Amino acid sequence: MQIGPYQLKNRLIVAPMAGVTDRPFRMLCKRLGAGMAVSEMITANKALWTTAKTLRRADHEGEVEPIVVQIAGGDPQMLAEAARLNVEHGAQIIDINMGCPAKKVCNVAAGSALLRDLDNVGRILEAVVKAVDVPVTLKTRTGWSREAKTALQVARMAENAGIAALALHGRTREDMYRGDAEYDTIRAVKQAVSIPVVANGDIDSPEKARRVLDYTGADAIMIGRAAQGRPWIFREIQHYLDTGATLPAPEVEEIRHLLLGHLDELYRFYGEYSGCRIARKHIAWYTKGLAGSNEFRQQMYRLESTDEQRLAVADYFARLGEQSDRLVYLAEDADRMDHDREAGVEGEACGYAD
Repeated sequence: MQIGPYQLKNRLIVAPMAGVTDRPFRMLCKRLGAGMAVSEMITANKALWTTAKTLRRADHEGEVEPIVVQIAGGDPQMLAEAARLNVEHGAQIIDINMGCPAKKVCNVAAGSALLRDLDNVGRILEAVVKAVDVPVTLKTRTGWSREAKTALQVARMAENAGIAALALHGRTREDMYRGDAEYDTIRAVKQAVSIPVVANGDIDSPEKARRVLDYTGADAIMIGRAAQGRPWIFREIQHYLDTGATLPAPEVEEIRHLLLGHLDELYRFYGEYSGCRIARKHIAWYTKGLAGSNEFRQQMYRLESTDEQRLAVADYFARLGEQSDRLVYLAEDADRMDHDREAGVEGEACGYAD
């Protein structure tokens, strides 16, 4: 897949997710097979550009190209200025967020709320594309509601404005993350425009990836929640697309190595206090559905230092390794974790940055 001058190594893209797709996570997913990863969303609100959170989200040191930064807001000129600033700081592709369904984003007329005002959508697309000399992409949803699907209109507007690629989540804003994503709209959009189209929504296995690519004709797929605690999903999907065969489950020792390495990067990136707390959700995702994981997580949540946390993770996976070389999931615990994740998904999976 080609985006401007950048030839991606494959058709697999990491979706932007607030609180998840920080630099350590993006780099890990790229190492495990993703062809591109989009940053957490950075606000176009100039008053927040110098906050520690925004500066950290704009940190791309050592990241594999292309460096993609997502921006969000509702004012065309503010978004244009944000695009210019991020290009100055190393962004090689700018992505505009018109898909986030979170209330705190939509309440300031940003994210998917923009789909209620297509005139402003056009102004934003034109302003951002003209503001920078790097490719600009767009991530959006099928519409504000099922009765007001605007994906085809927005896609044609994007193509006419010079947008380099379009990522489309197969849900409306009103759907949030409930129900199943639909791919008929993505298929229709792909048939209607000539720019690359990326399919997004509920792609959680190699087999599902193949079906979505075949059905929609999309140029690539975007993986979000399915990569949480499972960053190796990208190599699994690529292997299946290449060979038609499924890879065996990863060995416990490899997951132990990957997770401990991920924790070390989080600790370095965020420091002792924040690193320990941010790591908790990643540890929970990695251990979802594993034997004894619920009890382990409850104990892990109470740990207050990175040293204690890292040691607890190492010990837990050492015990798993004594039971089996490969990960064995328990359905009951997996269901519990799925419920926990869905309950808190609104602010996590949309790419919102305050």
